[in-house]
Amino acid sequence: MSNFKMRTALAILGVFLGTFSLVVVSNLSDSLSKKTEKEVESLGKNLLIVRSGIVRRFGAQTRLLSEATTLTIKDAQAIADGSPFIHAVAPLSNKAFPVRYGGITLTSVVVVGATPNYTEVRNFWVKEGRFITENDNKNFNKVAVIGNEVAVKLFGNANPIGKYILIWRVPCQVIGLMEEKGVDISGFNQDNQIFIPLNTFLRRFVNKDYIGSVSVQAINEESIPLAKAGIEDILRKRHRISDDQQDDFTVIDLKDVMALKTQAMSMITVLGRIAAGISFFIGGLGILSIMILIVNERRVEIGIRRAIGSRKKDIILQFLIESAFISFSGGAVGLILSVITTVIVFMFSRLPFTISPTGIVISFLASVGVGILAGIYPSKKATKIQPMDVIRS
Repeated sequence: MSNFKMRTALAILGVFLGTFSLVVVSNLSDSLSKKTEKEVESLGKNLLIVRSGIVRRFGAQTRLLSEATTLTIKDAQAIADGSPFIHAVAPLSNKAFPVRYGGITLTSVVVVGATPNYTEVRNFWVKEGRFITENDNKNFNKVAVIGNEVAVKLFGNANPIGKYILIWRVPCQVIGLMEEKGVDISGFNQDNQIFIPLNTFLRRFVNKDYIGSVSVQAINEESIPLAKAGIEDILRKRHRISDDQQDDFTVIDLKDVMALKTQAMSMITVLGRIAAGISFFIGGLGILSIMILIVNERRVEIGIRRAIGSRKKDIILQFLIESAFISFSGGAVGLILSVITTVIVFMFSRLPFTISPTGIVISFLASVGVGILAGIYPSKKATKIQPMDVIRS
Protein backbone atom coordinates (compact mmCIF):
# COMPACT_ATOMS: atom_id res chain seq x y z
CA MET A 1 0.00 0.00 0.00
CA SER A 2 2.92 2.34 0.64
CA ASN A 3 3.68 2.41 -3.10
CA PHE A 4 0.33 4.04 -3.77
CA LYS A 5 0.11 6.59 -0.97
CA MET A 6 -0.67 9.51 -3.28
CA ARG A 7 -3.33 7.67 -5.22
CA THR A 8 -4.86 6.33 -2.04
CA ALA A 9 -4.93 9.81 -0.53
CA LEU A 10 -6.70 11.20 -3.61
CA ALA A 11 -9.25 8.39 -3.56
CA ILE A 12 -9.91 8.92 0.14
CA LEU A 13 -10.22 12.68 -0.53
CA GLY A 14 -12.98 12.05 -3.08
CA VAL A 15 -14.99 9.95 -0.62
CA PHE A 16 -14.26 12.47 2.13
CA LEU A 17 -15.63 15.36 0.05
CA GLY A 18 -18.70 13.36 -0.92
CA THR A 19 -19.50 12.47 2.68
CA PHE A 20 -18.70 15.96 3.94
CA SER A 21 -20.93 17.77 1.42
CA LEU A 22 -23.78 15.26 1.77
CA VAL A 23 -23.95 15.50 5.58
CA VAL A 24 -23.51 19.30 5.73
CA VAL A 25 -26.14 19.92 3.04
CA SER A 26 -28.59 17.50 4.72
CA ASN A 27 -28.09 19.17 8.11
CA LEU A 28 -28.54 22.69 6.73
CA SER A 29 -31.55 21.65 4.66
CA ASP A 30 -33.32 20.13 7.68
CA SER A 31 -32.45 23.19 9.76
CA LEU A 32 -33.82 25.62 7.17
CA SER A 33 -37.01 23.55 6.84
CA LYS A 34 -37.54 23.72 10.61
CA LYS A 35 -36.84 27.45 10.58
CA THR A 36 -39.44 27.97 7.84
CA GLU A 37 -42.03 25.94 9.74
CA LYS A 38 -41.41 27.98 12.89
CA GLU A 39 -41.69 31.23 10.94
CA VAL A 40 -45.05 30.21 9.49
CA GLU A 41 -46.34 29.02 12.88
CA SER A 42 -45.18 32.27 14.50
CA LEU A 43 -47.46 34.23 12.15
CA GLY A 44 -50.49 32.30 13.38
CA LYS A 45 -51.85 28.78 13.45
CA ASN A 46 -53.83 27.65 10.38
CA LEU A 47 -53.68 31.19 9.07
CA LEU A 48 -55.12 32.72 5.91
CA ILE A 49 -54.61 36.38 5.06
CA VAL A 50 -57.15 38.29 2.99
CA ARG A 51 -55.50 41.31 1.35
CA SER A 52 -57.41 44.13 -0.28
CA GLY A 53 -56.40 44.41 -3.94
CA ILE A 54 -54.38 42.09 -6.16
CA VAL A 55 -51.32 40.52 -4.57
CA ARG A 56 -48.75 38.34 -6.27
CA ARG A 57 -46.12 36.14 -4.63
CA PHE A 58 -42.50 36.23 -5.70
CA GLY A 59 -40.93 33.36 -3.76
CA ALA A 60 -41.62 34.01 -0.08
CA GLN A 61 -42.27 37.70 -0.79
CA THR A 62 -45.70 39.19 -1.53
CA ARG A 63 -46.16 42.33 -3.57
CA LEU A 64 -49.31 44.47 -3.87
CA LEU A 65 -49.93 45.07 -7.57
CA SER A 66 -53.16 47.05 -7.25
CA GLU A 67 -54.99 48.46 -4.23
CA ALA A 68 -58.74 48.35 -3.63
CA THR A 69 -61.02 50.21 -1.23
CA THR A 70 -63.75 47.59 -0.99
CA LEU A 71 -62.65 45.44 1.97
CA THR A 72 -64.50 46.48 5.14
CA ILE A 73 -65.01 45.45 8.74
CA LYS A 74 -68.45 44.13 7.73
CA ASP A 75 -66.74 41.86 5.21
CA ALA A 76 -64.62 40.46 8.03
CA GLN A 77 -67.74 39.79 10.09
CA ALA A 78 -69.44 38.14 7.10
CA ILE A 79 -66.42 35.85 6.71
CA ALA A 80 -66.59 34.91 10.40
CA ASP A 81 -70.32 34.19 10.20
CA GLY A 82 -70.40 32.60 6.74
CA SER A 83 -68.11 29.58 6.98
CA PRO A 84 -68.11 26.67 9.46
CA PHE A 85 -64.41 26.12 8.74
CA ILE A 86 -63.32 29.44 10.26
CA HIS A 87 -62.43 29.76 13.93
CA ALA A 88 -61.75 33.50 14.20
CA VAL A 89 -61.07 36.62 12.13
CA ALA A 90 -59.05 39.72 12.93
CA PRO A 91 -59.54 42.72 10.61
CA LEU A 92 -56.65 45.18 10.54
CA SER A 93 -55.10 48.04 8.66
CA ASN A 94 -51.68 49.63 8.85
CA LYS A 95 -49.58 52.57 7.76
CA ALA A 96 -46.13 53.91 8.62
CA PHE A 97 -46.04 57.03 10.81
CA PRO A 98 -43.35 59.00 12.64
CA VAL A 99 -43.33 58.36 16.39
CA ARG A 100 -41.86 60.62 19.06
CA TYR A 101 -41.11 60.43 22.76
CA GLY A 102 -39.26 63.27 24.44
CA GLY A 103 -36.39 64.24 22.17
CA ILE A 104 -36.34 60.92 20.29
CA THR A 105 -38.11 60.61 16.93
CA LEU A 106 -38.53 57.44 14.90
CA THR A 107 -39.25 58.49 11.34
CA SER A 108 -41.08 55.35 10.18
CA VAL A 109 -42.87 52.89 12.44
CA VAL A 110 -45.67 50.62 11.20
CA VAL A 111 -48.83 51.53 13.11
CA VAL A 112 -51.40 48.71 13.04
CA GLY A 113 -55.08 49.22 13.72
CA ALA A 114 -56.15 45.93 15.31
CA THR A 115 -59.01 44.28 17.19
CA PRO A 116 -58.73 42.54 20.59
CA ASN A 117 -58.46 39.02 19.14
CA TYR A 118 -55.42 39.90 17.00
CA THR A 119 -53.03 38.31 19.50
CA GLU A 120 -54.84 34.96 19.39
CA VAL A 121 -55.23 34.82 15.62
CA ARG A 122 -51.65 35.91 14.91
CA ASN A 123 -50.00 34.10 17.83
CA PHE A 124 -48.41 37.35 18.98
CA TRP A 125 -48.71 38.03 22.70
CA VAL A 126 -48.24 40.85 25.17
CA LYS A 127 -45.18 40.58 27.43
CA GLU A 128 -46.07 43.42 29.82
CA GLY A 129 -49.26 45.39 30.39
CA ARG A 130 -52.29 44.52 28.28
CA PHE A 131 -53.54 44.47 24.70
CA ILE A 132 -56.37 46.45 23.14
CA THR A 133 -59.84 45.71 24.52
CA GLU A 134 -63.29 45.89 22.95
CA ASN A 135 -63.93 48.96 25.08
CA ASP A 136 -60.82 50.66 23.63
CA ASN A 137 -62.03 49.92 20.13
CA LYS A 138 -65.62 50.97 20.77
CA ASN A 139 -64.70 54.30 22.43
CA PHE A 140 -61.90 55.24 19.98
CA ASN A 141 -59.40 55.27 22.85
CA LYS A 142 -55.96 56.66 22.08
CA VAL A 143 -53.92 53.80 23.52
CA ALA A 144 -50.96 51.93 22.09
CA VAL A 145 -49.21 48.58 22.51
CA ILE A 146 -45.63 48.88 21.28
CA GLY A 147 -43.23 46.37 19.74
CA ASN A 148 -40.01 45.38 21.45
CA GLU A 149 -37.70 47.29 19.08
CA VAL A 150 -39.80 50.45 19.33
CA ALA A 151 -39.66 50.23 23.13
CA VAL A 152 -35.88 49.88 23.17
CA LYS A 153 -35.36 52.82 20.80
CA LEU A 154 -37.76 55.16 22.62
CA PHE A 155 -37.36 54.17 26.25
CA GLY A 156 -34.14 52.18 26.53
CA ASN A 157 -34.33 50.13 29.73
CA ALA A 158 -37.12 52.24 31.26
CA ASN A 159 -40.63 50.85 31.71
CA PRO A 160 -42.84 52.29 28.91
CA ILE A 161 -46.19 51.34 30.45
CA GLY A 162 -48.31 54.43 31.25
CA LYS A 163 -46.16 56.89 29.31
CA TYR A 164 -47.45 58.95 26.38
CA ILE A 165 -45.95 58.86 22.89
CA LEU A 166 -46.81 61.05 19.92
CA ILE A 167 -47.87 59.00 16.89
CA TRP A 168 -47.99 61.44 13.99
CA ARG A 169 -49.89 64.23 15.74
CA VAL A 170 -51.92 62.08 18.11
CA PRO A 171 -50.78 61.52 21.73
CA CYS A 172 -51.34 57.89 22.78
CA GLN A 173 -50.81 56.21 26.13
CA VAL A 174 -48.68 53.07 26.13
CA ILE A 175 -50.70 50.26 27.75
CA GLY A 176 -48.64 47.24 26.73
CA LEU A 177 -45.38 45.86 25.43
CA MET A 178 -45.35 43.00 22.91
CA GLU A 179 -43.08 39.99 23.15
CA GLU A 180 -39.99 39.91 20.95
CA LYS A 181 -40.93 38.33 17.64
CA GLY A 182 -38.18 39.04 15.10
CA VAL A 183 -38.38 38.97 11.32
CA ASP A 184 -41.19 36.96 9.70
CA ILE A 185 -41.05 34.73 6.63
CA SER A 186 -41.50 37.71 4.28
CA GLY A 187 -38.62 39.64 5.86
CA PHE A 188 -40.82 42.09 7.79
CA ASN A 189 -39.59 43.17 11.23
CA GLN A 190 -42.49 42.38 13.57
CA ASP A 191 -40.87 44.21 16.49
CA ASN A 192 -41.02 47.56 14.69
CA GLN A 193 -44.80 47.92 15.12
CA ILE A 194 -47.27 49.81 17.29
CA PHE A 195 -50.80 48.47 17.78
CA ILE A 196 -53.75 50.77 18.36
CA PRO A 197 -57.54 50.14 18.28
CA LEU A 198 -58.77 49.62 14.72
CA ASN A 199 -61.58 52.19 15.00
CA THR A 200 -59.13 54.74 16.40
CA PHE A 201 -56.78 54.09 13.48
CA LEU A 202 -59.51 54.44 10.84
CA ARG A 203 -61.09 57.57 12.39
CA ARG A 204 -58.16 59.55 13.80
CA PHE A 205 -55.20 58.49 11.68
CA VAL A 206 -56.29 57.69 8.10
CA ASN A 207 -59.95 58.83 7.99
CA LYS A 208 -61.07 55.81 5.97
CA ASP A 209 -63.93 53.34 6.21
CA TYR A 210 -62.12 50.42 4.57
CA ILE A 211 -59.37 48.15 5.86
CA GLY A 212 -56.20 46.68 4.39
CA SER A 213 -56.49 43.01 5.35
CA VAL A 214 -58.19 40.36 7.43
CA SER A 215 -56.31 37.61 9.28
CA VAL A 216 -58.41 34.44 9.26
CA GLN A 217 -57.79 31.41 11.47
CA ALA A 218 -59.19 28.12 10.15
CA ILE A 219 -60.45 25.51 12.64
CA ASN A 220 -57.64 23.10 11.66
CA GLU A 221 -55.01 22.55 9.00
CA GLU A 222 -57.19 20.20 6.93
CA SER A 223 -59.94 22.82 6.63
CA ILE A 224 -57.68 25.57 5.23
CA PRO A 225 -58.55 24.89 1.53
CA LEU A 226 -62.28 24.80 2.35
CA ALA A 227 -62.01 27.99 4.40
CA LYS A 228 -60.14 29.69 1.55
CA ALA A 229 -62.80 28.69 -0.99
CA GLY A 230 -65.54 29.91 1.37
CA ILE A 231 -63.86 33.29 1.85
CA GLU A 232 -63.51 33.78 -1.90
CA ASP A 233 -67.17 32.89 -2.45
CA ILE A 234 -68.39 35.22 0.32
CA LEU A 235 -66.36 38.22 -0.83
CA ARG A 236 -67.20 37.77 -4.52
CA LYS A 237 -70.90 37.84 -3.62
CA ARG A 238 -70.57 40.82 -1.26
CA HIS A 239 -68.47 42.80 -3.76
CA ARG A 240 -70.80 41.80 -6.65
CA ILE A 241 -67.98 40.37 -8.73
CA SER A 242 -69.21 38.39 -11.76
CA ASP A 243 -67.57 35.26 -13.13
CA ASP A 244 -65.76 37.16 -15.88
CA GLN A 245 -64.38 39.83 -13.54
CA GLN A 246 -61.13 39.76 -11.58
CA ASP A 247 -61.24 39.64 -7.78
CA ASP A 248 -60.52 42.88 -5.90
CA PHE A 249 -58.94 40.88 -3.07
CA THR A 250 -56.37 38.12 -2.61
CA VAL A 251 -56.51 35.21 -0.17
CA ILE A 252 -53.00 34.12 0.81
CA ASP A 253 -52.35 30.68 2.27
CA LEU A 254 -49.10 30.79 4.24
CA LYS A 255 -48.65 27.06 3.69
CA ASP A 256 -48.22 27.87 -0.02
CA VAL A 257 -45.56 30.45 0.86
CA MET A 258 -43.79 27.85 2.99
CA ALA A 259 -43.99 25.34 0.14
CA LEU A 260 -42.34 27.81 -2.25
CA LYS A 261 -39.54 28.50 0.20
CA THR A 262 -39.09 24.78 0.85
CA GLN A 263 -39.00 24.16 -2.89
CA ALA A 264 -36.15 26.66 -3.26
CA MET A 265 -34.27 24.94 -0.42
CA SER A 266 -34.89 21.56 -2.09
CA MET A 267 -33.09 22.80 -5.19
CA ILE A 268 -30.05 23.67 -3.07
CA THR A 269 -30.22 20.23 -1.46
CA VAL A 270 -30.39 18.53 -4.86
CA LEU A 271 -27.38 20.48 -6.11
CA GLY A 272 -25.46 19.56 -2.96
CA ARG A 273 -26.29 15.89 -3.40
CA ILE A 274 -25.24 15.99 -7.06
CA ALA A 275 -21.88 17.44 -5.97
CA ALA A 276 -21.61 14.69 -3.35
CA GLY A 277 -22.42 12.06 -5.97
CA ILE A 278 -19.70 13.37 -8.29
CA SER A 279 -17.20 13.29 -5.43
CA PHE A 280 -18.15 9.70 -4.57
CA PHE A 281 -17.81 8.74 -8.24
CA ILE A 282 -14.33 10.27 -8.49
CA GLY A 283 -13.33 8.58 -5.23
CA GLY A 284 -14.67 5.26 -6.54
CA LEU A 285 -12.61 5.56 -9.73
CA GLY A 286 -9.53 6.27 -7.60
CA ILE A 287 -10.15 3.22 -5.44
CA LEU A 288 -10.74 1.10 -8.55
CA SER A 289 -7.38 2.08 -10.06
CA ILE A 290 -5.59 1.51 -6.75
CA MET A 291 -7.08 -1.94 -6.28
CA ILE A 292 -6.12 -2.97 -9.83
CA LEU A 293 -2.54 -1.90 -9.15
CA ILE A 294 -2.58 -3.73 -5.82
CA VAL A 295 -3.79 -6.93 -7.47
CA ASN A 296 -0.99 -6.70 -10.06
CA GLU A 297 1.60 -6.07 -7.35
CA ARG A 298 0.43 -9.00 -5.23
CA ARG A 299 0.21 -11.67 -7.90
CA VAL A 300 2.75 -13.85 -6.09
CA GLU A 301 0.86 -13.59 -2.81
CA ILE A 302 -2.41 -14.42 -4.51
CA GLY A 303 -0.87 -17.34 -6.38
CA ILE A 304 0.58 -18.80 -3.17
CA ARG A 305 -2.76 -18.43 -1.38
CA ARG A 306 -4.51 -20.20 -4.22
CA ALA A 307 -1.86 -22.95 -4.14
CA ILE A 308 -2.37 -23.69 -0.43
CA GLY A 309 -6.12 -23.92 -0.81
CA SER A 310 -7.71 -20.45 -0.62
CA ARG A 311 -11.06 -20.40 -2.36
CA LYS A 312 -12.14 -17.78 -4.89
CA LYS A 313 -14.64 -16.28 -2.46
CA ASP A 314 -11.84 -15.85 0.12
CA ILE A 315 -9.80 -13.83 -2.40
CA ILE A 316 -12.86 -11.77 -3.39
CA LEU A 317 -13.75 -11.09 0.25
CA GLN A 318 -10.18 -10.00 1.04
CA PHE A 319 -10.04 -7.36 -1.70
CA LEU A 320 -13.62 -6.18 -1.14
CA ILE A 321 -12.82 -5.59 2.55
CA GLU A 322 -9.64 -3.71 1.63
CA SER A 323 -11.40 -1.46 -0.90
CA ALA A 324 -14.33 -0.87 1.48
CA PHE A 325 -11.88 0.05 4.26
CA ILE A 326 -10.13 2.61 2.04
CA SER A 327 -13.49 4.18 1.14
CA PHE A 328 -14.84 4.06 4.69
CA SER A 329 -11.69 5.78 5.99
CA GLY A 330 -12.49 8.80 3.83
CA GLY A 331 -16.16 8.61 4.82
CA ALA A 332 -15.37 8.47 8.55
CA VAL A 333 -13.12 11.54 8.37
CA GLY A 334 -15.73 13.36 6.26
CA LEU A 335 -18.48 12.47 8.73
CA ILE A 336 -16.53 13.73 11.75
CA LEU A 337 -15.49 16.99 10.08
CA SER A 338 -18.97 17.58 8.66
CA VAL A 339 -20.54 17.34 12.12
CA ILE A 340 -17.90 19.72 13.54
CA THR A 341 -18.51 22.15 10.66
CA THR A 342 -22.28 21.96 11.20
CA VAL A 343 -21.90 22.75 14.90
CA ILE A 344 -19.69 25.77 14.09
CA VAL A 345 -22.19 27.06 11.50
CA PHE A 346 -25.08 26.77 13.96
CA MET A 347 -23.04 28.50 16.68
CA PHE A 348 -22.58 31.59 14.50
CA SER A 349 -26.05 31.64 12.94
CA ARG A 350 -29.64 31.77 14.17
CA LEU A 351 -30.58 28.51 12.52
CA PRO A 352 -32.06 25.77 14.73
CA PHE A 353 -29.50 23.06 15.56
CA THR A 354 -30.22 19.92 13.55
CA ILE A 355 -28.24 16.80 12.75
CA SER A 356 -29.85 14.86 9.91
CA PRO A 357 -29.95 11.10 10.63
CA THR A 358 -30.84 10.53 6.97
CA GLY A 359 -27.73 12.34 5.77
CA ILE A 360 -25.49 10.37 8.14
CA VAL A 361 -26.98 6.98 7.19
CA ILE A 362 -26.83 7.72 3.45
CA SER A 363 -23.24 8.98 3.67
CA PHE A 364 -22.20 5.85 5.64
CA LEU A 365 -23.86 3.51 3.15
CA ALA A 366 -22.44 5.49 0.21
CA SER A 367 -18.88 5.44 1.54
CA VAL A 368 -18.97 1.68 2.15
CA GLY A 369 -20.90 1.00 -1.05
CA VAL A 370 -18.46 2.94 -3.22
CA GLY A 371 -15.57 0.88 -1.84
CA ILE A 372 -17.38 -2.42 -2.43
CA LEU A 373 -18.41 -1.49 -5.98
CA ALA A 374 -14.90 -0.26 -6.78
CA GLY A 375 -13.44 -3.54 -5.47
CA ILE A 376 -15.64 -5.95 -7.42
CA TYR A 377 -13.69 -5.88 -10.69
CA PRO A 378 -10.20 -6.05 -9.10
CA SER A 379 -11.26 -8.89 -6.79
CA LYS A 380 -12.63 -10.90 -9.71
CA LYS A 381 -9.43 -10.22 -11.60
CA ALA A 382 -7.50 -11.57 -8.60
CA THR A 383 -9.43 -14.86 -8.70
CA LYS A 384 -8.24 -15.47 -12.27
CA ILE A 385 -4.60 -15.57 -11.18
CA GLN A 386 -3.44 -19.22 -11.26
CA PRO A 387 -0.42 -20.55 -9.26
CA MET A 388 1.17 -21.99 -12.44
CA ASP A 389 0.90 -18.59 -14.22
CA VAL A 390 2.75 -16.97 -11.29
CA ILE A 391 5.54 -19.61 -11.40
CA ARG A 392 6.00 -19.19 -15.16
CA SER A 393 6.19 -15.39 -14.87
